[in-house]
Amino acid sequence: MDKVELLKQQAGIAACKYVNSGMKVGLGTGSTVKYTVIELGRMISEEGMEIVGVPTSLATQKLATEVGIPLVELSDCTHLDIVIDGADEFDPEFNLIKGGGAALLREKIVAQEAKAMVVVADHRKQVDTLGAFPLPIEITPFSFEATIRQLSRLLDCRVNCRMSGDNPVITDNGNYIADAHCGPNLSNPRNTEMEVLKIAGVVQVGLFNEMCDAVILANSDGVELLVNQNGRLAE
Repeated sequence: MDKVELLKQQAGIAACKYVNSGMKVGLGTGSTVKYTVIELGRMISEEGMEIVGVPTSLATQKLATEVGIPLVELSDCTHLDIVIDGADEFDPEFNLIKGGGAALLREKIVAQEAKAMVVVADHRKQVDTLGAFPLPIEITPFSFEATIRQLSRLLDCRVNCRMSGDNPVITDNGNYIADAHCGPNLSNPRNTEMEVLKIAGVVQVGLFNEMCDAVILANSDGVELLVNQNGRLAE
């Protein structure tokens, strides 16, 4: 395991301190949060912790099942105590870009049901202004080229359909992903989110605004906790 991967593992494990027995936990998707899922499985088998999980993707569902986390449907829960997830970027106001793993719709549905959201990330995801990472937007397959044209006009940038070989990437919900190459200039992500969602054909956009309460950040010096002072985990 190289240094970056080791730091990701440390960050993923550190997030588990927010999980207590009896909780309903949203289980995110990504290369860092997978270590959270693995550690929660260990805590269940070795320490007797009792939780139930709600996965944000089929991949996370598979991993959680493999490590022994009991799973429930989100519709069967009145709330989630916490969701732990990754991010592709986060800014100083704790706004996020998510969707690099094409799971943004389920991730957002789960996040909005949680009492708190903790993000695990490495230092490459910390930015001053969102947008260097192409903004993922889940769109319907019907006339997707027209939706992409509308997005390109609105955002004034190149927007392409994410591909896997010769075919569009298909999400767990049967939709496509459009990636908007905005550049690092999303200085008003709340407004961008509202405007994108007005376009017919858009299912959801990978801007998670005013949802993240803390980031567990892996950098060259180790693992650092960043708490959103306006969030639900601030003291």
